[in-house]
Amino acid sequence: MDALDRKILNIMQKNSRITVKQIAEECFISSPSVSVRLQNLESLGYIRTYQAVLDHQKLGFLIKAYVNCAVNAKDKQDFYRYIEEIPNVVECDCITGDYSMLLKVYFTNTIELDEFITDLQRFGDTKTHIVFSTNVGPRGLQIQINE
Repeated sequence: MDALDRKILNIMQKNSRITVKQIAEECFISSPSVSVRLQNLESLGYIRTYQAVLDHQKLGFLIKAYVNCAVNAKDKQDFYRYIEEIPNVVECDCITGDYSMLLKVYFTNTIELDEFITDLQRFGDTKTHIVFSTNVGPRGLQIQINE
């Protein structure tokens, strides 16, 4: 990956709907060159998917929360299968510390969140952080371009 690939990745993170032509103009290269580079970045796994960032509040999901859960190692696979079936869980990370899992969840109200947490506690202790506001993000990881 060279500096031009990194520049293309930074551009794509800001707006994945940008046209190949617009990227070419911003990078001062031809459109076919951009297409080849994008295909290469996709095939090498640098670009995993193209995804819209939705406004969850406008969709009625007014509660955003992070939930820590202490899951025993022997229960991890059952936990992952359970989490995969819950559409309100948009992210699940295995972490270090007092809790082994960190979930990012969206719910329409606190009653639904409470029901989810009550069910989740079959896997272990939980700790919930309800988000008041998000002042930064979501945003991509800006890649250093060393030209």
